[in-house]
Amino acid sequence: MSQVIARADADALPDITTERGERAVFCGLTSIIWLHRRIQDAFFLVVGSRTCAHLLQSAAGVMIFAEPRFATAILGERDLAGMADCHEELDRVVSELLARRPDIRRLFLVGSCPSEVIKLDLANAAARLQGVHENRLRISAFSGSGIETTFTQGEDQCLASMVPDLPVLSEGSQRLMVVGTLADIVEEQFRRHFAQLGITEVDFFPAARADDLPPVGPGTRVLLAQPYLSDTVTALTKRGAKLVSAPYPLGIEGTLGWFEAAASEWGHHAEAVQEALAIPVARAQKSLARVRGSLEGRSVHFLPDSQLEIPLARFLRDECGMSLTEVATPYLDQTLMADELRRLGSGVSLVEGSDLDSALARVREHRPDLTVCGMGIANPLEAEGFRTKWSIELIFTPIQGFDQVADLAGLFARPLVRERQLEVGSWS
Repeated sequence: MSQVIARADADALPDITTERGERAVFCGLTSIIWLHRRIQDAFFLVVGSRTCAHLLQSAAGVMIFAEPRFATAILGERDLAGMADCHEELDRVVSELLARRPDIRRLFLVGSCPSEVIKLDLANAAARLQGVHENRLRISAFSGSGIETTFTQGEDQCLASMVPDLPVLSEGSQRLMVVGTLADIVEEQFRRHFAQLGITEVDFFPAARADDLPPVGPGTRVLLAQPYLSDTVTALTKRGAKLVSAPYPLGIEGTLGWFEAAASEWGHHAEAVQEALAIPVARAQKSLARVRGSLEGRSVHFLPDSQLEIPLARFLRDECGMSLTEVATPYLDQTLMADELRRLGSGVSLVEGSDLDSALARVREHRPDLTVCGMGIANPLEAEGFRTKWSIELIFTPIQGFDQVADLAGLFARPLVRERQLEVGSWS
């Protein structure tokens, strides 16, 4: 079922078609893979089934002799039937875990589909366990259930669960909080660019260490590095923070606009930002030019999966010369996407939500050169002769900022280059 939302300012913004039906996305548990790499002294304990455990191990590629900082407390038949005291069993598992891993500074209890079905209250469990282990570590809970979350929304739930623990920003101070998981190397680059702009009071959330919690208050300016953090933004604004409207730091234009939006909060004009960042911009333009030829003139179709679709579509069209057959996203927060929607403009087919059969029918109708989609859809489409790119790869790979522009374009170019190589090989 679909519905078109008409706009009074249709010349500036795209119309949005909403769809409700079957979807095919990973659950929010997948976010643990990049979150546990980022927060280096945190542990993620999933309360779920053996299927949850297999998903995490498969997604992470954990070697058998490694001891990762995530695990699954398996709910058995007695738990699911209500015959066992799940809270008592959870207390035992947590105590054993903390005795074995004294390095843990933050413990997340992560809900799953099974724990949601039996109505296991992990928030209360976390509060109870926090009282027991008060001086040892911080404990909180969030949901990664596929019933409630797509795979990127798991990070949103995680960060929102941490907001109550953030200290209060001192009155009269102004600090920038960059929100969203980033690779360490990207954080280093961004800190250097902010320093070039004279912005030194910068925090990154989440930080690499669980105890490194940024302060929040009326002087906090929130700049999003990821577009899927609606609940986190709501929690931060309730504590007085102000959201800075900006594009996302994907591509040269998006990254430059991102820094310009932040700098404007400190009274710097766009011209001053462009002058200060001229060298990294020029370097990015040179590196992108080497990849652009593989993408220019080709068409791309986005199926809904990650919530990164809109800024990625803007980058591929405006900086790589690709045409957009359709841009679909699983959920559209128009406040967080306001700047990107203006840049995307009218004349773009934009879909919020999914009806899988209808979405696949449009792919077959348009016959795009490249389809960006989830892993579960990619193989069947490849079997039909379509070239695909897994959207989840765009989460696991550093793609933000000037220095990553060519790498970002290369992720989309590789399937098309490989296709041409196969075509040439078949004639040789």
